[in-house]
Amino acid sequence: MDNYKKFIPCIYLKEGKAVAGFQDQTVVSEDPVSLSAFYGENNADELIVYDLSTDDASHEAALDVIKEICSKAQIPVIGAGNVKRMEDVKKLLYAGCMKAALNYSKEGNIEITREVSLKFGKDKIVACIAKASEIETNKAVLEELVCEVILIDEKTIKQAMEIATLPVIVTLPEVSLDKIMELLSCEKIAGVTGPAINENAKELSDIKDLCAGNQIAVHTFEPKVKWEELKKNSDGLVPVVVQDYKTREVLMVAYMNEDAYLHTLKCGRMTYYSRSRQERWIKGETSGHYQYVKELIADCDKDTILAKVAQVGAACHTGNYSCFFQEIMKKEYEETNPLMVFESVLNVIKDRKVHPKEGSYTNYLFDKGIDKILKKLGEEATEIVIAAKNPNVNEIKYEISDFLYHMMVLMVEKGVSWEEITEELDKR
Repeated sequence: MDNYKKFIPCIYLKEGKAVAGFQDQTVVSEDPVSLSAFYGENNADELIVYDLSTDDASHEAALDVIKEICSKAQIPVIGAGNVKRMEDVKKLLYAGCMKAALNYSKEGNIEITREVSLKFGKDKIVACIAKASEIETNKAVLEELVCEVILIDEKTIKQAMEIATLPVIVTLPEVSLDKIMELLSCEKIAGVTGPAINENAKELSDIKDLCAGNQIAVHTFEPKVKWEELKKNSDGLVPVVVQDYKTREVLMVAYMNEDAYLHTLKCGRMTYYSRSRQERWIKGETSGHYQYVKELIADCDKDTILAKVAQVGAACHTGNYSCFFQEIMKKEYEETNPLMVFESVLNVIKDRKVHPKEGSYTNYLFDKGIDKILKKLGEEATEIVIAAKNPNVNEIKYEISDFLYHMMVLMVEKGVSWEEITEELDKR
């Protein structure tokens, strides 16, 4: 069981919209992807998405939305709903969900538990329980093959706590903060979800502070380096170098005072001290271009902070992604970062598609269409196999390069980015 209690909003997904609940189909958001980002921005620990689709076509459409949610939420997602077979669990996990939930009110879901647990791992499988009796009936299976339980009906909490051996996430209607803290004090309860969390998402940071004050372990940004330990400049400030946590591109430099430092840790959004306005500056408060903290690192002298962030929109007020774009001088050099090379080549191929060049082989492939691209890709794959039998390793390097080029042409044709590919590889 995690050593802290989790606050987990949930989205009930119906026909591409977020509705109020399993039975209440009132639309609460036309844009569930933005809603998921809102929950992530407000210090939620995880997110549950219930797919309320009833047929295969709407289920596939829901999976597309869930994939977007996983990309934008910035928090782990549990996918649930309309699971009938192992393939549905696979699709949820491949969409980016951290875990997939089985509905233990359906015999078919209970029957596939062993198959999906052995294939994807126990830590990827959750059981949704409507009645406490479902825990008792399936106790052995749950303990062996499932990592945690989501209790759907709050009326069965007391009975479930008497028999549960796995961590339990309880679904709560609108209840008092005292009731939430009382439940979180129970050792078996790993977290809370439902309308009680959805309706109070904006206050999650404050609620966590209250829980921490009552000795309930919650996930907060607890600094290993206190403000007093940092060395300040003559103005009592510490410079902050801000870096994109994925690409490692340097985005900007700003300054923090103690208030900005503590506010950043509390809310998870980069907050600075504006030297010109002489006031707290939450980056993105006006533009919407927030920076969400991934990591804060002090340098060897503790007089500078490196902030690794997820940047929304552009970091620079000019509209540029990075504030560092005005070249002073440049000496030609070879780019050795593999991902940057891949990105550079992919961008050239994208440009060829938008701005064709006469005599371009890339444009020839685009003009001939998908069948020609696939034919060339297949040929290059065969060339790799043949080259692998050659003791000269140079041959296989050439063939892999040819294959990767044609693969990137296919990526552009299908609208796939390297970021999506690397994210998928990382999940595996």
